[in-house]
This record gives sequence, C-alpha cells and structure tokens, in this order.
Amino acid sequence: METYATALLYAIPIFTTLVLLEIGYGYFIKKQSHNAMDTIASLSSGLTNIIKDSLGLIFVLVSYPFLLEHLAIFSIKSHWMIYISAFIALDFASYWNHRLCHKINFFWNIHVIHHSSEEFNLACALRQSISNIIGYFPLLLIPAAIIGIPNAVIALLAPIHLFAQFWYHTKHIGKLGFLEYIIVTPSQHRVHHAINTIYLDKNLSAIFCIWDRAFGTFQEELDDVPPVYGVLKQPKTWNPVLINFQHLWLLIKDAWHTKNYFDKLRIWFMPTGWRPKDVARQFPINIIEDPYTMEKYNTKPSTALIYYSIFQLLFTNALLYFMFYNFGNINFNDLLTYGVIIFLGIFSYTMLMDKQKYALGFSLIFCCLGFYTILSTEDWFGFNSYWTYGGYFILGYFIITLIGSIYFSIKKTTIFNQPPLTLS
Repeated sequence: METYATALLYAIPIFTTLVLLEIGYGYFIKKQSHNAMDTIASLSSGLTNIIKDSLGLIFVLVSYPFLLEHLAIFSIKSHWMIYISAFIALDFASYWNHRLCHKINFFWNIHVIHHSSEEFNLACALRQSISNIIGYFPLLLIPAAIIGIPNAVIALLAPIHLFAQFWYHTKHIGKLGFLEYIIVTPSQHRVHHAINTIYLDKNLSAIFCIWDRAFGTFQEELDDVPPVYGVLKQPKTWNPVLINFQHLWLLIKDAWHTKNYFDKLRIWFMPTGWRPKDVARQFPINIIEDPYTMEKYNTKPSTALIYYSIFQLLFTNALLYFMFYNFGNINFNDLLTYGVIIFLGIFSYTMLMDKQKYALGFSLIFCCLGFYTILSTEDWFGFNSYWTYGGYFILGYFIITLIGSIYFSIKKTTIFNQPPLTLS
C-alpha cells in the first residue's frame, strides 16, 4: 500500500489542479459547470475513497495471482504484446464490471456515488465508492490469467487505466470526429451520466468504446436531447458517506418489510430499481419522471458556510497529503486511527453543508478525537519531526473547526431549517 500512497502524492495535486483549471475556464467563458457545494462534495468523496483504498480495507474473494497460478495455459513472450494484451483485458473486464453495477440491485450500491452529482465536471469523476468492500474484480480477469499476463503488469496498468478515465468528465469538449469510433469521449460519457430515458445505462466502456458498440449499449449524444445529470432517486445530501450506502439501506429495508420470503432473497440480484410489489405499494419512493422539471438539490448556503466548507476541504487534503508523505513511518494501527479521524472530519463538515442539526455532534466527536491524539502524544503522527510546532498547528485547526461548527449550528437559519437526518 506504500507504493499506492506514493502514487497518490503525485495524483492528488494533478487532479486538483485540473479541476481548478476547469473552474477557471468556466468562469472565463461564462459557462460554469461547477456548483460550489457539489464540487466540494465530489472532492470530499474522492478523499474518502483514497483513505479506504490506501489502507487496503477490502475483503478479496480471490486474488489475480491465485487465478494466474491455477489457470494460466499460455505464456506471452513478446514484451510489448504483454502490455497491450493486459490493457485490453483490463478494459474488457471494466466494461462488464460497469455493466454489472448498472444492472444488478446489490452492485448498483457500489456505483451510485459516481452518478450522484447533478453536475457534470472533472470533480464528479472523483466520486468513487467506499462501499466496494468485496474484491471480486479479479474474477473478470480470468481471460488475462488464462493467457498468462503477469500480475506485475496488471498491477502497473490498473491505476493508469483508472486515471485515464478522468479527462472525459467535462462539458467543455465537444465531439471528437473519428475518435468517437475508437475511444470513450466526453460526449459519450455525458450520455452515460444522464438520466434521460434514451441515455440510461448506455456507454459503459472505460477506454475503448468498441465494447458498447459490440454489445448493444452504445448511444450517441443527440443535439435535441440535452443530458440531465444525476440519478433517478435523488440522494438529497452532500455527504458522500450517506450517498454510498443509501441504496443498500433501501434494499435492507425492502428485504425486511416484504412478506414474500423469495423476494427477501432475490431483491439483491434483481435488476437495478426492482422492488417487491407489496413494499412498493406500502412504502413508495420518489423517482424522477421528467428530467427537465427536476429541481437540483440546493441547501442555499450562506457565503460564510461555503468558504468554511472550502477551508475544511483544503485542510483535509493537507492532512491526507501528510499521511501519504509519512506513510512508511506510521504503523498500521496509527494509520487506521488517522483514517478514522479524517473520515469523521469529512462526515461532519459535509453534514454541516447539508444543514443537518446532527452535524455539531459529529464535529464534537471529530474534534475530541483530534484533541486526544495531539494531547496524549504531544505530536500529530510524527509531524513534530518536520516542524517543532507541528502538533500545536494541527491543534489550532481542531479549535477553529470546533468554533466554526458551533457558530454555524447556533444560526438557526443556517442549520435547523432542515428535517432530521434520514437514509430513507
């Protein structure tokens, strides 16, 4: 995981810079594709995913090395052919994994966070899952294992394949001519993120659009059907943790309430959105019928709350960046503690963005954990070895956070005008 953490030292500032450039470009041409709170929520979602992945918090059903050892029949000798074959195998597996996530109830919970933004921009590309705690992806790489692609090659190309999917999450690039027949483009991916009926569950490829064209899931972006973004059941929260588990919570409740025992079992593997008839009648949910009349989620934040949220995002980035910089010097138990603290921080300030009255309680827990860590160790996970007053500096951040949380919580027009927190 230390190698992954090192890679993130370079990836995080690059992605952040590109998002800022897109915001600047949108401002310059007076066609902004970013909403402040939505973008903060997207970047915060990316941070939760990074914490989870860097700490290796996943239960692997079967590893690729195991499949390679037991299934390899051939052995590719050509060096360049190994890399080309591996990249194609990864892309083929990604298509079917993506299709599985869109078509099966249980797997949609893993992917819904990525579609939850009602904007379309580079920031929404960073809305990645923390609910994918079961590692089944190697099963989709069985063709790669059969032809003997080495594990080291897969491990090298996997992050490259993932990062290569970042650039096409933008409204600022139109159709790309002949490339539309070869690779996934921004135009094609705008279709994928849209909730218009004609666009739903289309363009599932990651890099090469040939898979969509071959398996009947391709749809061109139409000039007379402008894409509307989001999901049919609006999350109505900026909190990435809640979004990650909303659909799962709905499935659990439906499985509990239905009287049909067969439905209790099959609901997990039925097509996305399927619900038992008795539960659907008794507990109806609001689904967007007409995308063009949809009202985007908007908590109408004050300017002060927006700037406070930006401050929290930036400082959380800095804390996480230090964790990766010092990754090899922090033992695993301390890394878990570090991850939990940052995770709670993201949870608390995004609840504040939602104007939820429980935000103050979570902020208090977050700050108390921070105070305890610093005061009990007189340090912040080794920060004092880089700067004598490092621990006190971080302590100051927790004090500011506590004051800010209290300030926004006592302003009734800012916090207490929302209904209680619910996952329903």
